[in-house]
Amino acid sequence: LAYPGEMVKNGPMLFAQLAAYPFIMIVVCLWLIPAIMKQKNVTSGYELLEQRLGLIGRLQGAGMFVLLRIVWMASILYATTDKVIVPLFNIDRSWNPGIAIVLGTLTIIYTSLGGIRAVVITDALQSLIMFVGAIITVCVVTYAVGGVDNWFPHQWYSHWAEPIFWFRTDVRATFMGALLNMFVWMTCTAGSDQMAIQRYLSTRDITAARRSFTVHMATELFMSLILAAVGLAVLGYFTAFPEIFAQGVSPIDSADELFPRFVVVGLPAGLTGLVIAAILSAAMSSLSSGMNSTSAVIVSDFIDRFRHENLSDRAQVSVSRFVSILMGIIAIFLSMIVGHLTDNLVELCIKVVNLLTSPIFVLFFLALFVPWVKPRGGIAATIVSTTVAVSIAFFNVFKLEMLWTAPCALVTGIAAGCLFSLPITPTNRNSVS
Repeated sequence: LAYPGEMVKNGPMLFAQLAAYPFIMIVVCLWLIPAIMKQKNVTSGYELLEQRLGLIGRLQGAGMFVLLRIVWMASILYATTDKVIVPLFNIDRSWNPGIAIVLGTLTIIYTSLGGIRAVVITDALQSLIMFVGAIITVCVVTYAVGGVDNWFPHQWYSHWAEPIFWFRTDVRATFMGALLNMFVWMTCTAGSDQMAIQRYLSTRDITAARRSFTVHMATELFMSLILAAVGLAVLGYFTAFPEIFAQGVSPIDSADELFPRFVVVGLPAGLTGLVIAAILSAAMSSLSSGMNSTSAVIVSDFIDRFRHENLSDRAQVSVSRFVSILMGIIAIFLSMIVGHLTDNLVELCIKVVNLLTSPIFVLFFLALFVPWVKPRGGIAATIVSTTVAVSIAFFNVFKLEMLWTAPCALVTGIAAGCLFSLPITPTNRNSVS
Protein backbone atom coordinates (compact mmCIF):
# COMPACT_ATOMS: atom_id res chain seq x y z
CA LEU A 1 0.00 0.00 0.00
CA ALA A 2 2.79 2.43 0.87
CA TYR A 3 4.70 1.90 -2.39
CA PRO A 4 1.80 2.42 -4.84
CA GLY A 5 0.64 5.46 -2.84
CA GLU A 6 4.13 6.94 -2.80
CA MET A 7 4.45 6.50 -6.56
CA VAL A 8 1.08 8.17 -7.14
CA LYS A 9 1.67 11.17 -4.90
CA ASN A 10 5.40 11.84 -5.04
CA GLY A 11 6.71 9.97 -8.06
CA PRO A 12 9.62 7.55 -8.48
CA MET A 13 12.25 9.55 -6.58
CA LEU A 14 12.03 7.42 -3.45
CA PHE A 15 12.40 4.29 -5.58
CA ALA A 16 15.99 5.35 -6.23
CA GLN A 17 16.57 3.45 -2.99
CA LEU A 18 16.56 0.23 -5.02
CA ALA A 19 19.95 1.28 -6.39
CA ALA A 20 21.34 0.59 -2.92
CA TYR A 21 20.76 -3.16 -3.21
CA PRO A 22 24.19 -4.07 -4.69
CA PHE A 23 25.96 -2.14 -1.90
CA ILE A 24 23.77 -3.81 0.73
CA MET A 25 24.66 -7.22 -0.71
CA ILE A 26 28.38 -6.44 -0.51
CA VAL A 27 28.31 -5.27 3.11
CA VAL A 28 25.98 -7.95 4.43
CA CYS A 29 27.47 -10.91 2.56
CA LEU A 30 31.15 -9.98 2.98
CA TRP A 31 31.16 -8.59 6.52
CA LEU A 32 27.97 -8.97 8.51
CA ILE A 33 27.06 -12.60 7.85
CA PRO A 34 30.62 -13.93 8.45
CA ALA A 35 30.89 -11.85 11.64
CA ILE A 36 27.62 -13.28 12.97
CA MET A 37 28.26 -16.86 11.85
CA LYS A 38 31.67 -17.10 13.53
CA GLN A 39 30.20 -16.42 16.99
CA LYS A 40 30.42 -19.47 19.25
CA ASN A 41 27.66 -20.86 21.49
CA VAL A 42 25.09 -18.36 20.24
CA THR A 43 21.54 -19.38 19.38
CA SER A 44 19.97 -15.90 19.18
CA GLY A 45 21.16 -12.42 18.32
CA TYR A 46 20.65 -11.09 21.82
CA GLU A 47 22.83 -13.78 23.40
CA LEU A 48 25.59 -12.31 21.25
CA LEU A 49 24.95 -8.88 22.79
CA GLU A 50 25.19 -10.30 26.31
CA GLN A 51 28.62 -11.80 25.57
CA ARG A 52 30.07 -8.38 24.70
CA LEU A 53 27.79 -5.81 26.34
CA GLY A 54 26.60 -7.69 29.40
CA LEU A 55 23.06 -8.45 30.48
CA ILE A 56 22.03 -4.80 30.15
CA GLY A 57 23.08 -4.86 26.47
CA ARG A 58 20.99 -7.96 25.82
CA LEU A 59 17.93 -6.45 27.51
CA GLN A 60 18.36 -3.16 25.63
CA GLY A 61 18.48 -4.88 22.25
CA ALA A 62 15.64 -7.30 22.96
CA GLY A 63 13.46 -4.58 24.48
CA MET A 64 13.90 -2.23 21.52
CA PHE A 65 13.21 -5.07 19.08
CA VAL A 66 9.95 -5.96 20.84
CA LEU A 67 8.88 -2.31 20.88
CA LEU A 68 9.74 -1.92 17.18
CA ARG A 69 7.76 -5.04 16.23
CA ILE A 70 4.70 -4.02 18.25
CA VAL A 71 4.60 -0.59 16.58
CA TRP A 72 5.14 -2.30 13.22
CA MET A 73 2.14 -4.56 13.80
CA ALA A 74 0.03 -1.62 14.97
CA SER A 75 0.91 0.32 11.81
CA ILE A 76 -0.07 -2.63 9.62
CA LEU A 77 -3.45 -2.86 11.35
CA TYR A 78 -3.99 0.89 10.94
CA ALA A 79 -3.06 0.87 7.24
CA THR A 80 -5.25 -2.15 6.50
CA THR A 81 -8.31 -0.77 8.25
CA ASP A 82 -8.04 2.94 7.39
CA LYS A 83 -6.56 2.75 3.88
CA VAL A 84 -8.08 -0.51 2.60
CA ILE A 85 -11.19 -1.82 4.31
CA VAL A 86 -12.82 1.56 5.02
CA PRO A 87 -12.56 2.95 1.45
CA LEU A 88 -13.23 -0.45 -0.13
CA PHE A 89 -16.55 -0.91 1.59
CA ASN A 90 -17.35 2.79 2.06
CA ILE A 91 -17.50 2.39 5.84
CA ASP A 92 -17.50 5.31 8.25
CA ARG A 93 -14.06 5.78 9.83
CA SER A 94 -15.60 5.59 13.30
CA TRP A 95 -15.64 1.82 12.70
CA ASN A 96 -11.83 1.67 12.46
CA PRO A 97 -11.29 0.37 16.02
CA GLY A 98 -13.86 -2.39 15.60
CA ILE A 99 -12.40 -3.52 12.27
CA ALA A 100 -8.88 -3.53 13.74
CA ILE A 101 -10.08 -5.67 16.64
CA VAL A 102 -11.71 -8.21 14.29
CA LEU A 103 -8.70 -8.42 11.95
CA GLY A 104 -6.22 -8.63 14.81
CA THR A 105 -8.27 -11.24 16.65
CA LEU A 106 -8.47 -13.50 13.59
CA THR A 107 -4.70 -13.33 13.19
CA ILE A 108 -4.16 -13.99 16.90
CA ILE A 109 -6.35 -17.11 16.72
CA TYR A 110 -4.58 -18.87 13.86
CA THR A 111 -1.14 -17.73 15.03
CA SER A 112 -1.57 -18.90 18.63
CA LEU A 113 -3.38 -22.14 17.78
CA GLY A 114 -1.29 -23.20 14.81
CA GLY A 115 2.10 -22.05 16.04
CA ILE A 116 5.06 -21.51 13.74
CA ARG A 117 3.97 -24.26 11.32
CA ALA A 118 0.70 -22.46 10.61
CA VAL A 119 2.56 -19.18 10.18
CA VAL A 120 5.06 -20.63 7.67
CA ILE A 121 2.30 -22.26 5.59
CA THR A 122 0.00 -19.23 5.61
CA ASP A 123 2.90 -16.82 4.95
CA ALA A 124 3.84 -18.76 1.82
CA LEU A 125 0.25 -18.85 0.54
CA GLN A 126 -0.39 -15.19 1.41
CA SER A 127 2.81 -14.03 -0.31
CA LEU A 128 1.76 -15.90 -3.44
CA ILE A 129 -1.71 -14.32 -3.33
CA MET A 130 -0.19 -10.85 -2.85
CA PHE A 131 2.11 -11.30 -5.85
CA VAL A 132 -0.73 -12.58 -8.06
CA GLY A 133 -2.95 -9.69 -6.98
CA ALA A 134 -0.35 -7.10 -8.00
CA ILE A 135 0.20 -8.75 -11.39
CA ILE A 136 -3.54 -8.91 -12.03
CA THR A 137 -3.91 -5.20 -11.25
CA VAL A 138 -1.24 -4.21 -13.79
CA CYS A 139 -2.73 -6.53 -16.44
CA VAL A 140 -6.29 -5.22 -15.95
CA VAL A 141 -5.18 -1.59 -16.18
CA THR A 142 -3.16 -2.37 -19.30
CA TYR A 143 -6.22 -3.92 -20.94
CA ALA A 144 -8.56 -1.11 -19.83
CA VAL A 145 -6.45 1.75 -21.18
CA GLY A 146 -5.33 -0.04 -24.34
CA GLY A 147 -1.72 -0.97 -23.58
CA VAL A 148 1.23 -0.27 -21.32
CA ASP A 149 2.11 2.77 -23.42
CA ASN A 150 -1.12 4.44 -22.31
CA TRP A 151 -0.47 4.25 -18.55
CA PHE A 152 3.32 4.40 -18.37
CA PRO A 153 4.26 8.12 -18.08
CA HIS A 154 6.23 9.68 -20.92
CA GLN A 155 6.91 12.86 -18.98
CA TRP A 156 7.20 13.94 -15.37
CA TYR A 157 3.78 14.53 -13.79
CA SER A 158 3.28 18.14 -12.74
CA HIS A 159 2.46 17.22 -9.12
CA TRP A 160 5.70 15.26 -8.67
CA ALA A 161 8.62 17.13 -7.10
CA GLU A 162 11.51 17.86 -9.45
CA PRO A 163 14.16 15.10 -9.40
CA ILE A 164 17.40 15.94 -7.58
CA PHE A 165 20.44 13.67 -7.69
CA TRP A 166 22.73 14.76 -4.87
CA PHE A 167 22.11 15.01 -1.11
CA ARG A 168 19.84 17.79 0.14
CA THR A 169 18.88 18.09 3.80
CA ASP A 170 15.87 20.29 3.04
CA VAL A 171 14.28 18.09 0.32
CA ARG A 172 12.00 15.15 1.10
CA ALA A 173 13.75 12.72 -1.26
CA THR A 174 16.72 12.91 -3.60
CA PHE A 175 18.36 10.05 -5.50
CA MET A 176 21.36 9.82 -3.17
CA GLY A 177 19.28 10.51 -0.07
CA ALA A 178 16.90 7.65 -0.87
CA LEU A 179 19.83 5.36 -1.69
CA LEU A 180 21.59 6.17 1.60
CA ASN A 181 18.43 5.67 3.66
CA MET A 182 17.74 2.27 2.10
CA PHE A 183 21.37 1.20 2.47
CA VAL A 184 21.38 2.05 6.17
CA TRP A 185 17.94 0.61 6.89
CA MET A 186 18.47 -2.69 5.04
CA THR A 187 21.96 -3.17 6.46
CA CYS A 188 20.77 -2.43 9.99
CA THR A 189 17.85 -4.83 9.60
CA ALA A 190 20.05 -7.59 8.16
CA GLY A 191 22.48 -7.23 11.06
CA SER A 192 20.12 -6.85 14.01
CA ASP A 193 16.67 -8.28 13.25
CA GLN A 194 16.06 -11.42 15.28
CA MET A 195 14.41 -13.25 12.37
CA ALA A 196 17.30 -12.42 10.02
CA ILE A 197 19.93 -13.59 12.50
CA GLN A 198 18.01 -16.78 13.22
CA ARG A 199 17.87 -17.40 9.46
CA TYR A 200 21.67 -17.14 9.21
CA LEU A 201 22.31 -19.33 12.26
CA SER A 202 19.93 -22.02 11.01
CA THR A 203 21.93 -22.53 7.79
CA ARG A 204 24.79 -25.02 7.62
CA ASP A 205 27.53 -22.53 6.68
CA ILE A 206 28.33 -19.00 5.52
CA THR A 207 27.74 -19.87 1.86
CA ALA A 208 24.22 -21.10 2.60
CA ALA A 209 23.50 -18.01 4.71
CA ARG A 210 24.65 -15.76 1.87
CA ARG A 211 22.49 -17.68 -0.58
CA SER A 212 19.46 -17.28 1.70
CA PHE A 213 20.03 -13.53 1.97
CA THR A 214 20.48 -13.23 -1.81
CA VAL A 215 17.13 -14.93 -2.44
CA HIS A 216 15.50 -12.62 0.11
CA MET A 217 16.94 -9.52 -1.57
CA ALA A 218 15.93 -10.69 -5.04
CA THR A 219 12.37 -11.23 -3.83
CA GLU A 220 12.29 -7.79 -2.19
CA LEU A 221 13.58 -6.14 -5.36
CA PHE A 222 11.06 -7.88 -7.59
CA MET A 223 8.10 -7.07 -5.32
CA SER A 224 9.20 -3.43 -5.02
CA LEU A 225 9.30 -3.08 -8.81
CA ILE A 226 5.89 -4.75 -9.16
CA LEU A 227 4.34 -2.44 -6.54
CA ALA A 228 5.93 0.59 -8.22
CA ALA A 229 4.30 -0.55 -11.47
CA VAL A 230 0.98 -0.89 -9.63
CA GLY A 231 1.29 2.74 -8.52
CA LEU A 232 1.99 3.97 -12.05
CA ALA A 233 -0.77 1.79 -13.46
CA VAL A 234 -3.54 3.00 -11.14
CA LEU A 235 -2.40 6.62 -11.59
CA GLY A 236 -2.60 6.15 -15.36
CA TYR A 237 -6.03 4.53 -15.00
CA PHE A 238 -7.56 7.39 -13.02
CA THR A 239 -5.89 9.92 -15.30
CA ALA A 240 -7.55 8.20 -18.27
CA PHE A 241 -10.92 7.99 -16.49
CA PRO A 242 -11.16 11.13 -14.32
CA GLU A 243 -14.97 10.96 -14.27
CA ILE A 244 -14.76 8.24 -11.63
CA PHE A 245 -13.98 10.90 -9.05
CA ALA A 246 -16.47 13.54 -7.98
CA GLN A 247 -16.17 17.04 -9.41
CA GLY A 248 -13.24 18.89 -7.87
CA VAL A 249 -11.82 15.78 -6.17
CA SER A 250 -8.24 14.84 -7.08
CA PRO A 251 -6.92 11.28 -6.87
CA ILE A 252 -3.62 12.72 -5.65
CA ASP A 253 -5.23 13.87 -2.40
CA SER A 254 -6.03 10.26 -1.46
CA ALA A 255 -2.96 8.55 -2.96
CA ASP A 256 -2.70 5.79 -0.34
CA GLU A 257 -6.35 4.87 -0.97
CA LEU A 258 -6.11 4.93 -4.77
CA PHE A 259 -5.13 1.28 -5.16
CA PRO A 260 -8.03 0.02 -2.96
CA ARG A 261 -10.39 2.34 -4.82
CA PHE A 262 -9.26 0.88 -8.14
CA VAL A 263 -9.98 -2.60 -6.80
CA VAL A 264 -13.62 -1.56 -6.36
CA VAL A 265 -14.20 0.37 -9.58
CA GLY A 266 -11.66 -1.07 -12.00
CA LEU A 267 -11.59 -4.82 -11.50
CA PRO A 268 -14.16 -7.38 -12.64
CA ALA A 269 -16.25 -8.80 -9.79
CA GLY A 270 -14.37 -12.09 -9.50
CA LEU A 271 -10.95 -10.48 -9.51
CA THR A 272 -11.98 -7.88 -6.94
CA GLY A 273 -12.25 -10.56 -4.28
CA LEU A 274 -8.86 -12.02 -5.20
CA VAL A 275 -7.04 -8.69 -4.94
CA ILE A 276 -8.80 -7.83 -1.67
CA ALA A 277 -7.63 -11.22 -0.41
CA ALA A 278 -4.11 -10.35 -1.57
CA ILE A 279 -4.07 -7.10 0.42
CA LEU A 280 -5.53 -8.68 3.55
CA SER A 281 -3.17 -11.65 3.17
CA ALA A 282 -0.13 -9.39 3.15
CA ALA A 283 -1.36 -7.72 6.34
CA MET A 284 -2.17 -10.94 8.18
CA SER A 285 1.10 -12.54 7.07
CA SER A 286 3.08 -9.66 8.57
CA LEU A 287 1.00 -9.66 11.75
CA SER A 288 1.50 -13.38 12.32
CA SER A 289 5.26 -13.12 11.77
CA GLY A 290 5.41 -10.16 14.15
CA MET A 291 3.52 -11.96 16.91
CA ASN A 292 5.74 -15.03 16.65
CA SER A 293 9.02 -13.11 16.59
CA THR A 294 8.11 -10.88 19.56
CA SER A 295 6.88 -13.90 21.50
CA ALA A 296 10.12 -15.79 20.82
CA VAL A 297 12.27 -12.86 21.99
CA ILE A 298 10.24 -12.20 25.15
CA VAL A 299 10.28 -15.87 26.14
CA SER A 300 13.98 -16.47 25.44
CA ASP A 301 15.48 -13.12 26.46
CA PHE A 302 13.27 -12.10 29.37
CA ILE A 303 11.38 -15.09 30.80
CA ASP A 304 13.82 -17.98 30.28
CA ARG A 305 16.85 -15.77 30.95
CA PHE A 306 15.74 -15.18 34.56
CA ARG A 307 14.32 -18.62 35.32
CA HIS A 308 16.44 -21.00 37.41
CA GLU A 309 14.75 -24.11 36.04
CA ASN A 310 13.66 -25.01 32.54
CA LEU A 311 9.98 -25.22 31.64
CA SER A 312 8.51 -28.39 30.21
CA ASP A 313 7.78 -28.40 26.49
CA ARG A 314 4.06 -28.10 27.19
CA ALA A 315 4.53 -25.17 29.56
CA GLN A 316 6.87 -23.51 27.05
CA VAL A 317 4.20 -23.71 24.36
CA SER A 318 1.57 -22.30 26.72
CA VAL A 319 3.77 -19.36 27.71
CA SER A 320 4.64 -18.60 24.08
CA ARG A 321 0.98 -18.75 23.12
CA PHE A 322 0.00 -16.39 25.94
CA VAL A 323 2.73 -13.90 25.00
CA SER A 324 1.68 -14.00 21.32
CA ILE A 325 -1.90 -13.21 22.30
CA LEU A 326 -0.76 -10.38 24.59
CA MET A 327 1.42 -8.83 21.87
CA GLY A 328 -1.48 -9.00 19.43
CA ILE A 329 -3.82 -7.26 21.87
CA ILE A 330 -1.30 -4.47 22.51
CA ALA A 331 -0.82 -4.00 18.75
CA ILE A 332 -4.58 -3.74 18.25
CA PHE A 333 -4.88 -0.89 20.76
CA LEU A 334 -1.78 0.91 19.46
CA SER A 335 -3.24 0.79 15.93
CA MET A 336 -5.81 3.32 17.11
CA ILE A 337 -3.00 5.77 17.94
CA VAL A 338 -0.33 5.50 15.22
CA GLY A 339 -2.60 6.98 12.54
CA HIS A 340 -2.58 10.30 14.40
CA LEU A 341 1.20 10.63 13.98
CA THR A 342 1.08 10.95 10.16
CA ASP A 343 -1.44 10.04 7.47
CA ASN A 344 1.13 9.14 4.79
CA LEU A 345 2.09 5.47 4.85
CA VAL A 346 5.68 5.91 3.65
CA GLU A 347 6.28 8.56 6.30
CA LEU A 348 4.67 6.26 8.88
CA CYS A 349 7.12 3.51 7.91
CA ILE A 350 10.20 5.73 8.10
CA LYS A 351 9.30 7.90 11.09
CA VAL A 352 7.51 5.36 13.28
CA VAL A 353 7.93 1.74 12.20
CA ASN A 354 11.69 1.92 11.52
CA LEU A 355 12.53 4.48 14.20
CA LEU A 356 14.55 2.04 16.35
CA THR A 357 16.22 0.08 13.54
CA SER A 358 19.48 2.06 13.73
CA PRO A 359 19.66 2.14 17.56
CA ILE A 360 19.29 -1.66 17.67
CA PHE A 361 21.96 -2.23 15.02
CA VAL A 362 24.34 0.14 16.79
CA LEU A 363 24.52 -2.39 19.65
CA PHE A 364 25.31 -5.22 17.24
CA PHE A 365 27.94 -3.13 15.44
CA LEU A 366 29.66 -2.36 18.74
CA ALA A 367 29.50 -6.01 19.83
CA LEU A 368 30.84 -7.36 16.53
CA PHE A 369 33.37 -4.78 15.37
CA VAL A 370 34.57 -2.66 18.33
CA PRO A 371 37.11 -4.64 20.41
CA TRP A 372 37.19 -2.17 23.32
CA VAL A 373 33.41 -1.87 23.73
CA LYS A 374 32.05 -1.76 27.29
CA PRO A 375 28.48 -2.06 28.64
CA ARG A 376 28.48 1.66 29.45
CA GLY A 377 29.24 2.34 25.79
CA GLY A 378 26.17 0.35 24.77
CA ILE A 379 23.98 2.34 27.15
CA ALA A 380 25.35 5.67 25.87
CA ALA A 381 24.96 4.55 22.25
CA THR A 382 21.32 3.60 22.79
CA ILE A 383 20.48 6.91 24.49
CA VAL A 384 22.24 9.06 21.88
CA SER A 385 21.04 7.12 18.83
CA THR A 386 17.41 6.99 19.97
CA THR A 387 17.41 10.68 20.93
CA VAL A 388 18.76 11.69 17.52
CA ALA A 389 16.22 9.48 15.70
CA VAL A 390 13.27 10.90 17.64
CA SER A 391 14.55 14.48 17.26
CA ILE A 392 14.79 14.24 13.46
CA ALA A 393 11.61 12.22 12.90
CA PHE A 394 9.22 14.18 15.09
CA PHE A 395 10.72 17.50 16.20
CA ASN A 396 12.79 18.60 13.19
CA VAL A 397 15.47 19.71 15.65
CA PHE A 398 18.31 19.60 13.14
CA LYS A 399 16.24 20.84 10.16
CA LEU A 400 16.72 17.48 8.44
CA GLU A 401 14.15 15.64 6.34
CA MET A 402 12.90 12.18 7.39
CA LEU A 403 15.30 10.17 5.19
CA TRP A 404 18.18 11.38 7.37
CA THR A 405 16.73 9.73 10.49
CA ALA A 406 18.38 6.31 10.17
CA PRO A 407 21.82 7.47 8.88
CA CYS A 408 22.24 10.14 11.56
CA ALA A 409 21.05 7.84 14.34
CA LEU A 410 23.52 5.18 13.16
CA VAL A 411 26.58 7.45 12.98
CA THR A 412 25.95 9.27 16.27
CA GLY A 413 25.16 6.02 18.08
CA ILE A 414 28.37 4.31 16.94
CA ALA A 415 30.42 7.40 17.80
CA ALA A 416 28.90 7.61 21.28
CA GLY A 417 29.39 3.89 21.91
CA CYS A 418 33.05 4.00 20.88
CA LEU A 419 33.74 7.17 22.89
CA PHE A 420 32.09 6.05 26.13
CA SER A 421 33.81 2.65 25.92
CA LEU A 422 37.28 4.18 26.05
CA PRO A 423 39.25 3.42 29.23
CA ILE A 424 38.70 5.91 32.03
CA THR A 425 42.09 6.90 33.43
CA PRO A 426 41.80 8.23 37.00
CA THR A 427 43.50 11.53 37.68
CA ASN A 428 46.64 11.26 39.81
CA ARG A 429 46.19 14.04 42.37
CA ASN A 430 49.80 13.92 43.51
CA SER A 431 51.12 14.51 40.03
CA VAL A 432 48.67 17.36 39.55
CA SER A 433 49.73 19.05 42.75
